[in-house]
Amino acid sequence: MSRGQTETLDEKHQRLLEAFVLRARRVEEHSLAADWDALVELTRMSINVRVDRVEVRISYELPPEEVVESAAARIRPILLEQEDCFHMKALLALGYICRAVPRDAAWIRAARAEWRTRVSPSKRDESGYWVMVADTSTGEERDLDAHGLATAWIYGDVVHHDPERRKEGDTFGLRDRFRAAVPLVAWAMVGTIELLNFIRALNEAGVLKLRQEVFDEQVALKSTAWEERAEVYYAPVGAQPPSLASSPMPEGWLPLSKAYDVSVFRHRIAGQLLNTERA
Repeated sequence: MSRGQTETLDEKHQRLLEAFVLRARRVEEHSLAADWDALVELTRMSINVRVDRVEVRISYELPPEEVVESAAARIRPILLEQEDCFHMKALLALGYICRAVPRDAAWIRAARAEWRTRVSPSKRDESGYWVMVADTSTGEERDLDAHGLATAWIYGDVVHHDPERRKEGDTFGLRDRFRAAVPLVAWAMVGTIELLNFIRALNEAGVLKLRQEVFDEQVALKSTAWEERAEVYYAPVGAQPPSLASSPMPEGWLPLSKAYDVSVFRHRIAGQLLNTERA
């Protein structure tokens, strides 16, 4: 559709659902989602408690922070209202399309309510828990619910450097912020993948008419080492470059062959850092 054309409601719904499918499939490809049971377990915030004679010890077993950080980056557009792939936009589109099918409409309403409670709780009690800290030297006391801690990690430590989020969560430390973020990220992934599978089922049943490309298009790289056939041409510095990928090579460009000495392409500072010494 070109700019300036009026988009129909059906076209808008299809565009939003297709945007969601593409991003949700990228979330589905993340390593945290490879073990579904383990991912679901992360949403529950399991706490191990060991009682000794003189003290109580609490321990947690969470994935490496880098792994959760990359998952948060993949899920982030689905959490943002301004994005086409925003989770609630997909649910609203489905709600309109499935409004005459009671069973599907009920599933969509339930999914919408659960998403609001888990991802955007309106009350502190809905966050599950909160942390209270006190500075014995100054007498200052602070408390913050799990959702506030989680968003402080996501938007203050990871995908942004929001000063307000950081200020709100700094008192509690990185460990508390990360610990709260893990179940939020995991649950958002679970909710996203479940909605993706629901959309797949509706599309296969003919209720939706989404383009097949959004289900087939590559959305994530499984390998970052590969080899492919290519044609390589070279020319002196300043030679006219080709105007289009399909255009004939301009005068002065020659194909690279096995007999050519490729050492001429090595730059005298290639692969070197300007300063490799540590202070």
